[in-house]
Amino acid sequence: MTPLTALAFLVLFQTVAGTQPQPPTPAPGNPTVLISTSLGDITVELYKDRAPVSVENFLQYANDGFYPGTIFHRVISGFMIQGGGFTADMVEKPTRPPIRNEATNGLNNVRGTLAMARTEALRSATAQFFINVADNRIKLDHHGYSPEDFGYAVFGRVLSGLEVCDRIAAVKTRRNGPHEDVPVEPVVIKAVRVMP
Repeated sequence: MTPLTALAFLVLFQTVAGTQPQPPTPAPGNPTVLISTSLGDITVELYKDRAPVSVENFLQYANDGFYPGTIFHRVISGFMIQGGGFTADMVEKPTRPPIRNEATNGLNNVRGTLAMARTEALRSATAQFFINVADNRIKLDHHGYSPEDFGYAVFGRVLSGLEVCDRIAAVKTRRNGPHEDVPVEPVVIKAVRVMP
């Protein structure tokens, strides 16, 4: 390799190395939360500016120490991972009353976003949340005001640890009583900590 070729290679290497994607930064005023799981850490930004009710609700559960010891109890590869409500022995924890459904906030259920989990009742979300591991806009976004079209409220996004979400989404699952898609080995939420 000639000195000129070596120099060109070094410049190219530095250019490529210097343009590696950086983790996205949260918008000013939006809280950042670290979700530590038995399969790794996930850092999320909460959209306080776009989903204030959902964010305040999630932060209150986090600050109350509600989430440690809960699991990702519903895991569907190519769709989403849901957690924050059941213990490892599939006992649902008692919660505060349901919150308003903010699915009309214009945010989309795309890969890497957090949304409030709920039952078929529109205003039934409490502590449980899910992380989209695929683009689920057609299935889960707000498309109208009928119960089947109202959608699920996005309230945050993954800043780092999306590979952890994918790892969780890939675990082996089974039916457990009335619950489907339950990981065979529990994926435990060890901590949910608001970052300074």
